[in-house]
Amino acid sequence: MRTASPRLKRIQIVSLVLLVSAGVLNYVDRATLAVANPLIREELGLSLGDMGLLLSAFLWAYAFSQLPAGALADRFGPRLTLTVGLSLWSLGQMLGGAVNGFTQFFAARIALGIGEAPHFPTCARATRDWFNIRQRGSATGIWNCASSLGSFIALPLLTGLMLIFGWRAMFVIMGGVGLVLAAVFYGVFRNPPEVELTADERAFLREGDTAGASAPVTLEDWKRLFRFRTTWGMIVGYFGSIYVTWLYTAWLPGYLEIERHFTIAKTGWVAAIPFAFGVAGGIFGGVVVDLLARRGLSPIVSRKLPMAGSLSLTALFTLIAAWTPSDTVAIACISLSLFLVYLSTSAAWAMASVAAPANCTASIGSMQNFGGYVGGALAPTVTGYIVQNTGHFGPALVTASVIALVAAAGYWTLIQEPIPATDALPAQALTA
Repeated sequence: MRTASPRLKRIQIVSLVLLVSAGVLNYVDRATLAVANPLIREELGLSLGDMGLLLSAFLWAYAFSQLPAGALADRFGPRLTLTVGLSLWSLGQMLGGAVNGFTQFFAARIALGIGEAPHFPTCARATRDWFNIRQRGSATGIWNCASSLGSFIALPLLTGLMLIFGWRAMFVIMGGVGLVLAAVFYGVFRNPPEVELTADERAFLREGDTAGASAPVTLEDWKRLFRFRTTWGMIVGYFGSIYVTWLYTAWLPGYLEIERHFTIAKTGWVAAIPFAFGVAGGIFGGVVVDLLARRGLSPIVSRKLPMAGSLSLTALFTLIAAWTPSDTVAIACISLSLFLVYLSTSAAWAMASVAAPANCTASIGSMQNFGGYVGGALAPTVTGYIVQNTGHFGPALVTASVIALVAAAGYWTLIQEPIPATDALPAQALTA
């Protein structure tokens, strides 16, 4: 069994540090609008429905930018793709601090969404580029936990910045941090062709990859992925995962203030608790994947099992949170829901590294993320209108529970085998 050389281990550590740093900033920047929700609504005169549309503007732009973003990451590599994306989203964030009305804010959030779109597909590609197949689950769990870690940090950090400097300065400060990180990432990160690897190092990294893994992705390769049930299973399942994630990411502060009558200051630290559980779930999901693989499960099953199982339990705990009168029980159930949904998303991103030929890793990851963020884009808007029309968050949480359960069934029934490098196995196709 091959092992990583000391040089490869250093590259892996540096890569993960950079990917986690970008991921944390990614989610801190997404949370600015949710944290400043009450103050922005008051200053700009927006309704709950208007705020739901603003929260969704980022997500729709993010979702539809996924498809080209994944192909670009496969074509140009993570270094350039993520640097450009990080720079664009940081400029969009800074513009958010200068808006004077709904339309301008909508445009700034669209820029943020387009810029952030390449992040997760490039992380999936970097994982396949720099990690052996036996390491990819744990590596994915580490960088994927940055999403919940960013949300955990965001709530107290952004609340503090907002209370001290105001919500507009909060947007500008975070955008400036992103531009600095973009320069650091481009200066430090490298794609494999930019490093003189030894034959043993190349063999270690390519172990388990299919034939043609190093060939540049083509438009035909990209279109062909849609012909397989596995691709659609990943899209459908991730729809439910990100719907639940964005229900809480976008509306947890508002839920605590409106439904549970928490103050802004109390919300700043209480709302961080569930996302701390999400950090643990994200890391644990990657560990579970590698553990199941070492126990003899196939790469597909070792990912599909935790994906579907944890999403089913997410549905259960979200349903309990919907109707409990206890603040403590509600926070506990939301915390468990986020632990489980982040466990599921780590396993889902680990799936991207084994479900398709290596040169399509970011492409299939971006298709998965597209499905997820169609769900993510719907969650804030649907939740906003449900709460506006019913006066309560309970029906919105029940809706999320049903969606999570359907998504878990999609994972289990549609994902069967990895997509082959050629059309040699037509039984895998959607039409079979």
